[in-house]
Amino acid sequence: MDTKDANGTILSEGDSVTLVKDLKVKGTNVTLKRGTLVKNIRLTGNPGEIECRAEKVKDLVLKTEFLKKA
Repeated sequence: MDTKDANGTILSEGDSVTLVKDLKVKGTNVTLKRGTLVKNIRLTGNPGEIECRAEKVKDLVLKTEFLKKA
């Protein structure tokens, strides 16, 4: 199974991605703004999700439909 971003580009371990939409992080008062760069992503067993660290939030899981490869 390939993990693809919002544009259909295949993502791999360690890639950098940018957000295409403002995302509110559940359980915190942090909102990740559109255009935020997230470096060094990790792939999960689910092709629709990735794990990463962004700003002040550790161990964050993001859906790939809100990302594009940087």
